[in-house]
Amino acid sequence: LEKQLIINNEELIMKAALIEKLTDAYVVEFSWQPEQYSFAEVLQQAGEIHLPPYIKRKAAEEDKERYQTIYAAHEGSVAAPTAGLHFTSNIFSCLKEKNIITDYVTLHVGAGTFKPVKAEVMQDHEMHAEWIDVAVSAIENIIANLANTIVATGTTSLRTIESLYWLGVKTIVEPAITEDKLTIHQWDVYEAPLISVKYTAIEALTALVNWMKNSNVTRLITKTQILIAPGYVFRIAKALITN
Repeated sequence: LEKQLIINNEELIMKAALIEKLTDAYVVEFSWQPEQYSFAEVLQQAGEIHLPPYIKRKAAEEDKERYQTIYAAHEGSVAAPTAGLHFTSNIFSCLKEKNIITDYVTLHVGAGTFKPVKAEVMQDHEMHAEWIDVAVSAIENIIANLANTIVATGTTSLRTIESLYWLGVKTIVEPAITEDKLTIHQWDVYEAPLISVKYTAIEALTALVNWMKNSNVTRLITKTQILIAPGYVFRIAKALITN
């Protein structure tokens, strides 16, 4: 397949070639000329907003603004966290008036969010790993408010803050763990050695903050593949706002 695009008033030819058909996916090779543009720049021009299946219409140009939370700060997700679309500037003002503290974490939603669950049993469903980006100040804010009701907005935020607990546990279990190894795989929290730990949220998050400071890391950027299965015991979140 071939498509002509215009980027910065310059003509670009994008090509897509089918390399391999897998069981539940395809391997596709993309190429373009001229090559100086990044794949992100090409996709921005060639792609369309992927709306959730419950929005029964085609994507429109205004969806670039409408299908986006007002507090979005970083590019990277393939979809907006729809629970956050309920929040407006007025709602944030009301929360502030009621002395409800807000803070922000980032999870870059991956393409796996559109992958239907086809497996007969949960153990056969593979979660896609997704990047999270959390400032040390946000973790310290969570620690300071653990005695209060911490509410996650959407499953993206939920999975992010729950991952923080387990990342903290990993720094306790393995204090010398390196940044590239500090990740969460799909079944980590249900298997040894994590399954047997009894650390409190404050112990785990404090350990994570200390690890970050000792590693001169002000923002934790890593991958999580955490799966919230039936019976999972939440360590950070006390409530969830969902769509």
